[in-house]
Amino acid sequence: MTVAVERPAAPSGDDRGRRPGLITRLKSGYQKHWYAYAMIAPVVVVLAVIVLYPLVRGFYLTLTDATSLNSARTIGVNHIDATYKFIGLDNYADILWGPTAYDRFWSHFIWTIVWTAACVALHYGLGLGLALLLNQKGLRGRTAYRMMLILPWAVPTFVTVFAWRFMLADAGVVNTTLDALGMPSPAWLEDPLFQQIAAIMVNTWCGVPFMMVSLLGGLQSIDSTLYEAAEMDGANAWQQFRNVTLPGLRSVSSTVVLLGVIWTFNQFAIIFLLFGNTAPDAQILVTWAYYLGFGQTPRDYAQSATYGVLLLSLLIVFTSVYRRWLNRNDVQAAI
Repeated sequence: MTVAVERPAAPSGDDRGRRPGLITRLKSGYQKHWYAYAMIAPVVVVLAVIVLYPLVRGFYLTLTDATSLNSARTIGVNHIDATYKFIGLDNYADILWGPTAYDRFWSHFIWTIVWTAACVALHYGLGLGLALLLNQKGLRGRTAYRMMLILPWAVPTFVTVFAWRFMLADAGVVNTTLDALGMPSPAWLEDPLFQQIAAIMVNTWCGVPFMMVSLLGGLQSIDSTLYEAAEMDGANAWQQFRNVTLPGLRSVSSTVVLLGVIWTFNQFAIIFLLFGNTAPDAQILVTWAYYLGFGQTPRDYAQSATYGVLLLSLLIVFTSVYRRWLNRNDVQAAI
């Protein structure tokens, strides 16, 4: 006996290439994963309130001429409405190409790049050196050294900066020591060049422990058999470092360098606490934006917000280029 089995018809070309619409996919995803959406909803709401709204509001202010004189305010029982106007991209044009663009933006931009590059290079170089030292198995008291070296990172930033202010004062420990050694004692907190050097010194002191701890973790994750194989092949210490250690630290290094650049580029606390508004040549972009919005009279909210948008744009561009460069290098290394 033969049993005929009815098979479904093969989908036609039109049915095979047809995809559900966006609304249909959203409904299907919600029905399958409604619990996940419910769990992340509070986080999304909080982020929208504390991040998204200020970002949108700040971008809107960049398109106006808002200052403390024409913004809405309340004096006593009297409420004064806002009178600022929409001016389009005039703030961006004035900051980037205006008659005082170099003094107001480009000089601070150049110093911010130098500050970031110098600090991150010192953070990584000193952090890697200390991590290599603490990774030596024959070193006695490694735990005590780790506790001592991580202390600058554990101490609150304002305490560290105020301590450095006292040490860098004219009669502070640093100049007293230099005088005792017969060396010139610079005006760390008054001279523009030495203000910049002092800022880099303090930020290096605060940032090295993070790099050291991160790189030490990366060093301890490298397989020791790689060093044994390199030693059997006759590789010296430098060759082992270049061909085993650095490639083994690639993923950790790329992450900590990116974080270091972002944090240093936006490092407000050290510059502000060390100098306040008394060091115009040492002001990076983020502290200069704060000065425009809150440190002068009248307060220029529109220009300050414009600096914030420019800072965000610069970091987005840098992060995108940096990640592309790392991905390309990873592909070349794999080949």
